[in-house]
Order: sequence, then structure tokens, then C-alpha cells
Amino acid sequence: MAVVVHQPEIGKILDGISAGWVATEGSPTMTTWFEYQSPDESIVTGTWRATPGKLHATYKYHEFVYLIEGLIEITPENGETVTVRSGDAFTVESDFVGTWNILEPVYKRFLLKIK
Repeated sequence: MAVVVHQPEIGKILDGISAGWVATEGSPTMTTWFEYQSPDESIVTGTWRATPGKLHATYKYHEFVYLIEGLIEITPENGETVTVRSGDAFTVESDFVGTWNILEPVYKRFLLKIK
């Protein structure tokens, strides 16, 4: 069994809007750092930064998030808005379709279950 220390903002970088996301208001930007992938490729962890704006998101994977900085209103299609802020931890399920309204710049750490 191993312990892996994850250094924030070090690793493979993806600049720009991620697949499955579409900006619908404003001009939000995203930067994603993929910092770890499990040997069986079922788990990915990383850091994500985004600027204010509204995005429509279609998820394919479960995501656990620890929100270090920011304020977001997350609204599933045909669902109620959930507001998350600095210090919150939450999970987005793989069938999520809806909007992320980023009200304050976001800095989050995440874990994706991709298999």
C-alpha cells in the first residue's frame, strides 16, 4: 500500500473549457491540473481554477470536490439550486446535467471516479 502526496497545480495542465462544459453567460475561464491517476486508471485527482460566469455541465464521472475558495450556485436541470462556498465538500454524481453559476473565483481540489 502506498501513500501519494498530491502537490497542487503540478501535473498535466488543461487550459480552456473542459469537455462537457459550455459557457452560457460571461466569459469564464478554467485551468485544470491532473495531478494523480491510480494504477488501474479508475481515479484521477487534481486542482481546478475557474473565473466567474455561468456554465452548462454534463457529467460522465462521479466527482468529489473540496472547495478551497469561491462561491458557486449549482442547479441540476429540473432541480433545486445548491450553493457551495469556501470550505464546503460535496459530490456531483455522474448523471448530473445542469448549470454552475460561478459567482466568485473558484479554487477546488477534486477526485474523479472514471471507471
